[in-house]
Amino acid sequence: MEEEVILISPPSSPEKATKLSNITCKQEADELNPKPHICLKKNTDMEDCIILDSNPFDSIDITKLSITIDDDHLSIVAEKGKVACRDYPHARHLCVRFPFDKTPHETHCGLCYCYVCDSEAPCEFWAAHCHASEHDEHWMSQRNSTKLRVGSQTS
Repeated sequence: MEEEVILISPPSSPEKATKLSNITCKQEADELNPKPHICLKKNTDMEDCIILDSNPFDSIDITKLSITIDDDHLSIVAEKGKVACRDYPHARHLCVRFPFDKTPHETHCGLCYCYVCDSEAPCEFWAAHCHASEHDEHWMSQRNSTKLRVGSQTS
């Protein structure tokens, strides 16, 4: 089955904008060398196009990895892209580096923030706030109270 390849570029005028349907997009080089892109068809009303920094179809040199054949465990041999709860600011209970259910709650990475105060961890009340998560009504209430208090101070 041959896939249809379409180069996506902004229309020259709004009148020329047309809706794409039933397509799979692949990288197509032209004189401007656009970044690789993949279009995902969700349904007939909506399409998403994700711009990638690298080509996901590039091969990975697995000869440089040290994997034993007799090991029954799953091995992750490569990773591409960013991980939201590791590479971007995130609430402590969502931290991938220090899983909430497996590490002391007081521990935090450089991108963790306090769920209650919405500020960089550790906050002034970190001894208590480090236990906060969106899954506990008490902490959700504390977070909402803090937002209201901070909002009234700024207005």
